Order: sequence, then structure tokens, then C-alpha cells
Amino acid sequence: MAIHYDEQSRIFHLTTSTTSYVLQIVRDGYLAHRYWGKRVSRFRDSRPIVFKGRPLSPNPDGDWNFSLDMLPQEYPGFGTGDFRTPAFQIMQADGSTTCDLRFHSYRIFQGKPKLEGLPATYTESDEEAETLEIELKDTLLDLSVILSYSVFNRFDAMTRSVRFFNKDRQQVKLLRAASMSLDFDDAEYEMLHLSGAWANERNMYRRPLFPGNQSVESKRGASSPQHNPFLALLRNGCDEQQGEVYGFNLVYSGNFLANMEVDQYDTTRVTMGINPFDFSWLLEPGEAFQTPETVMVYSDQGLGGMSRIYHSLYRSRLCRGEYRDKVRPILVNNWEGTYFDFTAEKIEQIAAKGSELGIELLVLDDGWFGRRNDDRSSLGDWFVNREKLPDGLDNLAERINKLGLQFGLWFEPEMVSEDSELYRRHPDWCIHVEGRRRTLSRSQLILDFSRQEVCDAIVEQLSEILGNTPIAYVKWDMNRHMTEIGSAALPPERQRETAHRYMLGVYQVMERLTTAFPHVLFESCSSGGGRFDPGILYYMPQTWASDNTDAISRLKIQYGTSIVYPVSTIGAHVSDVPNHLLGRVTSLETRGNVAAFGAFGYELDLTTFTEQENETAAKQVEWFKEVRQLVQFGDLYRLLSPFEGNDAAWMIVSENRLEAIVFYFKVLAQPNSGFRSVRLQGLDADWEYELVEGGEVFGGDELMAVGLRVPAKLMHGDFTSHVWRLRRSAR
Repeated sequence: MAIHYDEQSRIFHLTTSTTSYVLQIVRDGYLAHRYWGKRVSRFRDSRPIVFKGRPLSPNPDGDWNFSLDMLPQEYPGFGTGDFRTPAFQIMQADGSTTCDLRFHSYRIFQGKPKLEGLPATYTESDEEAETLEIELKDTLLDLSVILSYSVFNRFDAMTRSVRFFNKDRQQVKLLRAASMSLDFDDAEYEMLHLSGAWANERNMYRRPLFPGNQSVESKRGASSPQHNPFLALLRNGCDEQQGEVYGFNLVYSGNFLANMEVDQYDTTRVTMGINPFDFSWLLEPGEAFQTPETVMVYSDQGLGGMSRIYHSLYRSRLCRGEYRDKVRPILVNNWEGTYFDFTAEKIEQIAAKGSELGIELLVLDDGWFGRRNDDRSSLGDWFVNREKLPDGLDNLAERINKLGLQFGLWFEPEMVSEDSELYRRHPDWCIHVEGRRRTLSRSQLILDFSRQEVCDAIVEQLSEILGNTPIAYVKWDMNRHMTEIGSAALPPERQRETAHRYMLGVYQVMERLTTAFPHVLFESCSSGGGRFDPGILYYMPQTWASDNTDAISRLKIQYGTSIVYPVSTIGAHVSDVPNHLLGRVTSLETRGNVAAFGAFGYELDLTTFTEQENETAAKQVEWFKEVRQLVQFGDLYRLLSPFEGNDAAWMIVSENRLEAIVFYFKVLAQPNSGFRSVRLQGLDADWEYELVEGGEVFGGDELMAVGLRVPAKLMHGDFTSHVWRLRRSAR
């Protein structure tokens, strides 16, 4: 059994193949966290809770030596003696906000239930996971709070979520409802998070914890490029290959808060969930509220060990659909090649050149619908622009198909332009506050997906196109964040539910469309990587990593993304030079090697290639077809961080360790520099490996201990790169 309960000690012990998670019922039904870390065969309480009176720490039952302010709690509230950040807060009809949750019951069962209306990790059979549900109840108010813990033994991960159920005869309003809370005994950790901005997403930031609160969050209505819904706590000295790390990742795409609080006694509380800022949720009698899921991973094998656990779980038990286990087609997207200025003939020319190069899919980006010639009109009018495509979308798709390429299409379903037929018919269908101005961003507003009729209308429009045109791929974009957050369909007491109800509506629409069109490969985009989170990956198995396609910028963006998210989920393309955003010039070889870290494609006008570029691109395409199974579904090892030096390196090893591929990148040339080598990881030390391009044979132990010499030719010039392929030697 992965979950065991000891009646005498009242201890729950949850285990995976390498980890243990322990909680205990103490005193009069308080639920305490006891341990999370490396697996122990049996928890016998070698580190008991110390009950000791402290000044200014209240005593709920009159015992000077007991205070909730010192208890390591599993799901703490506020108002009964614990002054740290609460996991939840309610408001009763009389305006009071105190709630006292105590243990009521538990159940342990095989499998993992779905979360109503929310994305989550899943099982394909009940044997893959075991679930513990602990019901807490308030002694005065008939409120049931169910803490859910699911343990994936094979994947070495666990998940937590919470369900509130109002069984009382009065209304209850949730003011805060975190998905998890966890108290650590000490504060000897560094915090790692992924932050940035548009075109500069998921930079790695690492710093020691300090007394007080430190957090990452979004109040934008989306998980955002500013902060990813992920954090990790690292023991001092933890690096890529060694040391303890605790990872937390929220399966949610809206406003979130990940908070760490170091208290006066140097203990650390971690909470994660929906951001309580501008949030509340009214529970009528008999109603329930489900929080999103947090995926928790512990590793004593450093950041690399944590990442590989997340990657394995997300590839096969978060991503879904026909493309979950399939290699992704090599595509060309016309956006940076033409922007809005294209004709059917131009798109066909790009496709024809792509066919010559071996490319498998053409994606028609923004501008094909309504009267869309710039970004100021037509969002919401999902019908073909006959000025650009006089013979229709289906005709163009058929012409692309005849060239041997599949056809893909860009949508931005969650948005509406003021200059659109949809907005003129339904001006109240956008998120807005009556009487207030409607702030524009990119000349657009956000459709109110908290309203069922809006969701139905968008599903109907997109289904009409997807059902009548041979479309194999959809790029789903979302290019603005929320302002004037309100819904014309909600009463005053529910207005602060708008942002979360919107997200539930988005998930509903995605579920309906991906289910109705299972053959379509959906890729998420949000001004690039502004909504790169596990919630979206549940519906769409890959995400456009960033609107910044510059190869050197992408070293950091893609490296940082890989801390949590699998290589197969990272959309990465070769774009033109000088780069349209930065003006940087990098070789086609280096651009191709960077873009090979993910779902590979091109983002430019192929018809402008020189003969030499045609030859190089054709070789890139042919080569990537040979290695993409390995790249997209192998085990990732990060070797050199672009955040720490002038170069970067990573490698991917097949599950059976029979083959590997190593990527090395140098950023700037240095005068009179030394010679570089790269030590590999993840190989079998007892095997010998052959370099595919050179034929040399080396032992796996030597490659990992001594390393490979970076070719001296890379010393000359900026932005150089090299790739090694290795196979187990048959000699």
C-alpha cells in the first residue's frame, strides 16, 4: 500500500518509490504535518513535536504548552491562535471570519478522482495511484473541508487539492482557498522561481529565504509571463545533480499565489493556490467549491532529478490526446515571414518551399478572418477574409495538402475587437464593469467566458471551421490580461468570482473542442509563453515558449522552462535574421540547434532562402526527423546553465540509455580563451558509446567523469554551437 494509517499513533504515512509524506492527528483533532522527504520504511516519530509555551502565542484549550501558532499544520485557518498566513478563510452570514477545522473522518482508496471542471493529473488505471481524503469539519458551522492527497508511486510524485462543501443552512463566502499548505521545521532553504516578462519568460531566480513573507503571484487573470505558478525550495548546496529539492506546481492558468513565510521560530510555511486578491466565492447551502491541484515533487538528486520527475509525469499523465505520445510535426508558420500582409498565393509559395525541404505542416497565423489587416479589428468574427482568401479557407487548405503538407490555423478565441460584428451585436459579452471605461490592450477586450452563452457561441464558430476544413493543427492565442474585472451576468455578491469563473469557462471550451476534434494538434500561445502552465497542458500538449525567437535569448527561456515542463511541450522555431525583435544575427546552424530543443519548426518566409540556406534547412529537417523521438521523449540532463556563464549545454538520453544527444552553445567569443569540455550525465557507466558523426568510442564512465572536448573551431566567432550524437557501441 502507498498509504497507511496507524490507528494507535494516528499517523498517515504516504509513500512513493523514493519518498515519504507523513501527517498526524494531534490533540483534539488538529491535523499536523510531520515529514516530507526521502523514503523511510516506517515513521516512528524520532523527531517528535515539541510543545512548549511561548509568550504571545495563544492557547486554544488553556494549556500553556500548546499553541496553534507553533503547530506545523496541514491546512491552517486564521483567528484561533495561528498568526501565520492561513490556507483558507471564510466569512459567515454574520460577517465573522473565524473557522476552527478539526479532523472528522478519512478514506483511502485506489485510483485518483477527476476534479470537477478543472484540469489535473490522471491515471489510466486505478493501480497507478492511491488517494487519501481527510475530512475536516468546523465545530460550529456545518462546513466540510476535504483534503485530497494522491500518490503516484511509479512517477514519484504526489498531488494535493481541497474541496469545500457547505452543509449548513446559511451562506458561506470563501475569501481564501489555497490548494495546499505545508510547514517545514526550519528555514535553511533557497527559493527558486521562474520570472520575467513578455519575450523574456521563465528566467531562473534563486535566493535564500528570509524572515517574513516572500511570494510569486499573478493578478492579471492569467498565470502570466511575469511569474510562473511554480516554486522550489532547495537545501543549501543543491545543484543540478545533487541535493534536496522540493517542487510545487499549480495546475491552473489564472490568478495564483505561491507564498513562503518564515516565522519568528525559523519555520517555513508554503501555501499555493488561487490568488486571494480580489477573489471570493459564495457557497449557498448544498454547494461545493473545488480548488485546483498542486503537483508536489521531492528529489534528493538535485534540480535535474526533480525536473525529470515532473517531465515524466506531465508527458504521460497530464498531457492527453492523440499527440500525447506522438512526435510533433515539423512546421512552418508564416507570422514573422508575412505578418498580416499575405495572399493565398504567398502562403502556397511558402508551403511549396516547405515541401521541398521536407517540412510537414504549414500554419496560417493571424489575419485570415473578418477584415483583419492589422490588430485593431475582427477578433470574434471567425469567418474567412475573402479579400485575402477569395476561394475560401478550405480551398487553401486543400492546395496545401496537395503539396504534401498538413494545414494549421491560428485563433484567438477568448478575445473580441471593438471593431467586430460580434462586439456590435453583443457589447455586454466582454468582461467589464458597468459605467466604467473599457480599457483596451492590443485594441481588444476579453470575452466573458464566465457566461455559458458566450462559451457556446465560440464553440459553435470554431466547430464550424474545424469541422469543414482539413485542419490538423490549431495555434490558440491569448494576447491581453484582465482589467475592469466584472461580469454583466453575475449579481453583486458574486462579482469577485468573475476571474475564476472565466478560467472555468476557458477550460470548458477547450475540453469541448479538443474532445470534438481529437485529430487536431492544439498548441497554446499567450503572447508567446504568457500562459505556460500545467492547466493548459492538460488540453494542449505543447505551448509556444516565447514570442522572442532570437536563438540566444531562447537559450535562457527554454532552459528555464525545462525546470518544470517537458521538452515535448516547448514550441521552438527557427526565425529570420537579423532577428525581428533584437536585430541579432546568428547562424542558421545555431538557430536550428536551439530550436531542436522542443517542437521544432520555422517562423519565416522560406521563399527568401538562398541556395545555401535551402541546403542547410533541408539537412536540419532530415536530421531532426531522425532525432525527434529521442529529443521530445527522452530524459533531459542540463549540463551548463546560460544563467551562470557564457555558454550552455544540455543532453537528452533515451529511457533505455542506448542513445543520447548533446547540445553545446557558446554565446560570445573571448580573446585568448581556454579550451572547454563538457561532462555528460545519464549514461550507463558500464557501457561504451560511439560518437555517430566521428566513430570514436568512449566508455560511459569516461564521458561522465572526463567529458567531451568542445571543438576548437567554436572559439572563433559569436553564437556558435555543436551537437554530438551517441549510440551504445556494438564493438
